[in-house]
Amino acid sequence: MAEPKLLERPRISAVITTFNEERNVAACIESLLWCDEVVVVDSFSTDRTPEIARSYEKVRFLERKYFGSASQKNWAMDQAQHEWILILDADERCTPELQAEIEATIRDPRGTEAFIITRRVYFMDRVIRFSGWQHDRVVRLVKRGAGRYPNKRVHTDMKTRGPARVLRHPMLHFMIESFDQYLPRIVKYGFWGAAQGWKTGRASGFWQVFGRTLWRFLRMYVFQLGILDGMPGLVFCMLQAFGTYLKWAILWEWRQNAKRGHEPALPAFEEDEEVWSWEGDTPDGATPPATT
Repeated sequence: MAEPKLLERPRISAVITTFNEERNVAACIESLLWCDEVVVVDSFSTDRTPEIARSYEKVRFLERKYFGSASQKNWAMDQAQHEWILILDADERCTPELQAEIEATIRDPRGTEAFIITRRVYFMDRVIRFSGWQHDRVVRLVKRGAGRYPNKRVHTDMKTRGPARVLRHPMLHFMIESFDQYLPRIVKYGFWGAAQGWKTGRASGFWQVFGRTLWRFLRMYVFQLGILDGMPGLVFCMLQAFGTYLKWAILWEWRQNAKRGHEPALPAFEEDEEVWSWEGDTPDGATPPATT
């Protein structure tokens, strides 16, 4: 008896957003060369990121001003040419196991238009097994038009027009390689988080600066068992708490200075409504359920 013919795989675009990622971008691209195209959207890097990305024949290299991760990813998805879109950051990698699962899944998605991928997080060469990051998962595989990031500058996940299903195999996330690489990112995210808070009218005082910082550390290190990751777990949890402190401390400083007539210099926010509009029907702010 002849074996059943394998369904042809739908074409898929990989999307990577970058800024000064010369240490990461090549490995990320190479993990995605099985895709039908790789779209790299760069925020005018000053290192070798553009040169490295352009050296790959399959890469379509674009540049655009950065207004935050959500805006950049939405715009990047609009540039993709194929039916399915897979989104990675430069410090993430698609494993062969995840590749095989994605290819099999999009051949027969069973009516699902969006998929959640878990992330295996690395602190230097150590997997962070606890601290809450063992449950880290994000919507990163989506059919064109079936998902969109909401209008926030930092820490936002994609909204989808239907339930998203969780894939079994994780991607690799090399979150922290060194402090000289990671600390500027913490400061940047703290500044952007404060800007988001300022824009939405949030206040900051003792509870936010001290209480939220302390709670972030205790939640990750004690209640989410970061203590079981040993010294890396301690350092990792304190770094995350430091990021929380920066966000609320910067916002507090801005509110105090505003009383003296000094307004903060906010980063630019995306004002193009087309970047935020989409064909989905999920209400703004809703979180669609995940199914396994």
